[in-house]
Amino acid sequence: MSKERTKRLVITAMFIAITYIFTVFVNIRLPFGGNGGLIHLGNVPLFLAAILYGKRVGAVAGGVGMALFDLLSGWTAWAPFTLVVVAAMGYCVGAVMEKKQQHFYLWYVCAVVLALFIKVVGYYLAELILYGNPIVPLASIPGNIIQVSAAALVVLAVVTPLQKALAHINSRNA
Repeated sequence: MSKERTKRLVITAMFIAITYIFTVFVNIRLPFGGNGGLIHLGNVPLFLAAILYGKRVGAVAGGVGMALFDLLSGWTAWAPFTLVVVAAMGYCVGAVMEKKQQHFYLWYVCAVVLALFIKVVGYYLAELILYGNPIVPLASIPGNIIQVSAAALVVLAVVTPLQKALAHINSRNA
């Protein structure tokens, strides 16, 4: 295995763990809606992984990290949906940000809006499948919007310093 592949594997594993930890320890259960639901900060490392390391790392770190949370936290029925929906979010954010180095903030907003759309539609469909009712999933939409928006604000505050730090580290290692 090459040094670069090993590095990518370690970074992906680290972001899976961080996503899981942010989902487990930084969450608020919602007191409304058919399923209650959660607002958590697991989307912060998902977005950071996608922006800093690309679509593949974002997809795997987010999808696996949050699906692992579902499996280990009593939300087991949600794990397959989470894996697909969150992996799609990470992939799309990474894909948008890989292509757009200029006008970072404009493309960042576009990437986050795309991720929000994927989350709302994906979890609506998941709840429709799980509950068989087209009305019940509507109660989750405000929580999904809050969750992605909060993560987007946190990431926006930290991503530029992290990019500079990584560039510095990479230049020292080159």
